[in-house]
Amino acid sequence: MSSTKRTLSYRHYWHPRWWPTWLTLGAIWLIAQLPLRLQQALGRLLGGLAYHLLSRRRHIAETNIRLCFPELNAKQQAALVKESFRSNGIGLFESATGWFRNPERLRRYTRVHGLEHIEKALQHGKGILLLGGHYSTLDLSGSLVTLFIEADVTQRDHDNPLFNAVMTRSRESRYGTALGRKDLRGLLRRLKANRIVWYAPDQDYGTRNSVFAPFFGVPAATITTTARIAGSSGCKVVPFSHFRHDAGIGYDIYFHPPLEDFPSGDDIADATRVNQALESEIRKHPAQYLWMHRRFKSRPDKSMPDRYVRPPQKKA
Repeated sequence: MSSTKRTLSYRHYWHPRWWPTWLTLGAIWLIAQLPLRLQQALGRLLGGLAYHLLSRRRHIAETNIRLCFPELNAKQQAALVKESFRSNGIGLFESATGWFRNPERLRRYTRVHGLEHIEKALQHGKGILLLGGHYSTLDLSGSLVTLFIEADVTQRDHDNPLFNAVMTRSRESRYGTALGRKDLRGLLRRLKANRIVWYAPDQDYGTRNSVFAPFFGVPAATITTTARIAGSSGCKVVPFSHFRHDAGIGYDIYFHPPLEDFPSGDDIADATRVNQALESEIRKHPAQYLWMHRRFKSRPDKSMPDRYVRPPQKKA
């Protein structure tokens, strides 16, 4: 992580080269002021537009959903792809709200389930690793989570330093600390202090420090870091998820009992348990997951073909 990316003081960003980013952030702030129903309507429109314009991302989502939901017929799979784009479009508008609006205004629309699992796990005294995923409600629900618990968060720093500064400062105004994704030492220090840390291991980070474990029945490169963190710190690993209501304004946050006998010492078995916990939550609202990521880009054998190669276009 470069020092530039973690330069969070705004005084470093008044040069004219940052003005386009400031204008973009201003537009995001304005979006956050819109009524939620209007945000959702606009988000669905944006997602529908992205479905038609972002053909590469659409192909990735189509591939993922075909692999993960073979029980659905072609028409059902296509409908799920379209709804996923709409859901993630809404998520972009919700992120603006998560960054720039007080989450208290949404407390009455938010239901939390399983908070007792958090309270009990904290009594263990060695911290909690919240096992989350890349749901479309990520930023807004992350903000709503802090209405009920005190937590830190891990994040992938944005490539634009100013955008990263705003994102990090916004998250730290709600969370305690926004840790860089690779800041393992910082994460372990927070757990040692009996903190709760939000963590999402559900993307393909390559084969280094990964094993292949089933995700929706498909071998997926899964990082072993979750088990290593739990083994080093003694923390509890608590699966959790967050979803918006399919109809109307409302959000649900779910905390589940900690994974038992974790880690087991078997990397593949532990990675499988992590993936199973995530899969169980994703199946509740599959359209609200980020299917546009190449979750299966790594293959157990490098000679295997790329799952995401697009078929040649037919000539007119």
